[in-house]
Amino acid sequence: KAKLEQIQSYVPTKNTPGEALTRMAKLGVVIEDWMAENRLVASALQCWTSMEEFYGVVPCTLMSMMSNTLIPSACETDIAGAVGMLALALASGKPSAIVDWNNNYGDDPDKGVIFHCSNLPKDLFLEASASQEAAPQMDYQAIIAGSVGRENTYGTVVGRLKAVPFTYCRVSTDDLNGRILAYLGEGHLTEDTLKTFGGYGVVHVPNFQRLLAYICENGFEHHVAINPSLVADAVYEAFTKYLGWQVYYHH
Repeated sequence: KAKLEQIQSYVPTKNTPGEALTRMAKLGVVIEDWMAENRLVASALQCWTSMEEFYGVVPCTLMSMMSNTLIPSACETDIAGAVGMLALALASGKPSAIVDWNNNYGDDPDKGVIFHCSNLPKDLFLEASASQEAAPQMDYQAIIAGSVGRENTYGTVVGRLKAVPFTYCRVSTDDLNGRILAYLGEGHLTEDTLKTFGGYGVVHVPNFQRLLAYICENGFEHHVAINPSLVADAVYEAFTKYLGWQVYYHH
């Protein structure tokens, strides 16, 4: 009951069936107990489609709530992504999110769209009073609703990311050579018009096309961790000086 109340006070849930909220609360208690028992400080969940097919909800709101309290939770079993989220959160003291580098924005080579379904932490979203756009709320997972049924996909947190400076970071494993790689840099979330679903925003990154070329040419995943702060210098120092990782710092 306490977890259910916590979920309902986190984001508006008026569009979500009561049965789905109860399932989320039960799952949230199990995840919290499991993480406490194993002394875990971050997580990466297989968020689709087994959970929807066999349990009937998405875990996105629970992941959002954990990330919002500086216990990062990454989508799609992205353990390396969770490491990047945790590094940014430790450097800034603010919640991290994991997003997709999704597509270009208009004809500006230095702007792009970031997106997820989403499990983004509440503190990163635009508030209703600051714009005509709606405040973040709980909804269904529009991408997989067609394959597993809309009724089994409630629990996403949708809305627009607020316009702030941000740091991005991607940690990855080079399995052929047995080493850990990363890239990072800084940019700005903008107020450019964008009409879509899920959790989303428009970013401006200097020399963005060069960054995208580096990501593709070096086989990095489409996921990237972001944090509403400017902490690239600190994370770069931690990764290179103390951990000995090979890091590309995009300037």
